[in-house]
Amino acid sequence: MAWPKGSAQPPIASGRARNLPFQVAAVCWVDLLGYGGMIGAADFNPIAPQAKTAITRLRAFHRIVAEHSGRTFRTLVLNDGAVVYRDLSLRSSGVTYDFLARSFALFKALEASEKRNGWYGARMVLATGFRAKGSSRAIDAAAGQLESILSRMKAGQIAPEEAIREAASIERYFDVLPQLQANFAFTKAYLADAAGSGAGLGGPRFFVDTAIFENGIPTWVRADAPVAFKDQRLGLGGEFAPVSELTPPGHTTPAVPGMRDALQIADAIAPSANVRALIRAAR
Repeated sequence: MAWPKGSAQPPIASGRARNLPFQVAAVCWVDLLGYGGMIGAADFNPIAPQAKTAITRLRAFHRIVAEHSGRTFRTLVLNDGAVVYRDLSLRSSGVTYDFLARSFALFKALEASEKRNGWYGARMVLATGFRAKGSSRAIDAAAGQLESILSRMKAGQIAPEEAIREAASIERYFDVLPQLQANFAFTKAYLADAAGSGAGLGGPRFFVDTAIFENGIPTWVRADAPVAFKDQRLGLGGEFAPVSELTPPGHTTPAVPGMRDALQIADAIAPSANVRALIRAAR
């Protein structure tokens, strides 16, 4: 979210808040409904005439997700599904609002594309949760290779041209996105989407975890009645509201009316008294 000149800036989190052993994350999982059936009708043959529409649909999905991606709205596409992820601010509910608004904009763009082409639609689930601070093993390995190249160039062992060629050829044989490892917001969003209509979360709709809202759904959000969801096997769940419209609240300060910051969300979803104690101490 860009903060206009003259408006209050998001407060810097206290040292205690920064030292929490976890992050509070928001994640969207979105997927194309009926895509598997389209490919199945072509016998999973990518060159069959029947597959052409399915592949066209997939490419449109990828293009729209790419167009909405950015530095503070990062995405990972997995065939006919995509993950959007962000760590929320410990002191600014404006970051929570920004993620909600960008997610809704992506959903509406996908909805328009699907309707225009007569396809089945997409379902998006926005969830919140804790995430462990993830491994950066693949990142560290690539950084080590680059450091070796630069050291040899500095020592005169290789020419700059050779250093450039070596750097360009660095390959990762193991990759990881730290933000999505042990990310329970991602788990919650995926489980809720997979449960679908059997859990009251069916159809091409945008379901939002009500934990992001303070004191109920704000007046500037149009939504149907929230649906309670719980995965009985894992015991993970939440309450999701099918959101159909957002009216910008018009505030440029960090405190967006009706939204929670990361610490408020954490306090609301904390699974134990120990976690709640850590969060309250961080305040």
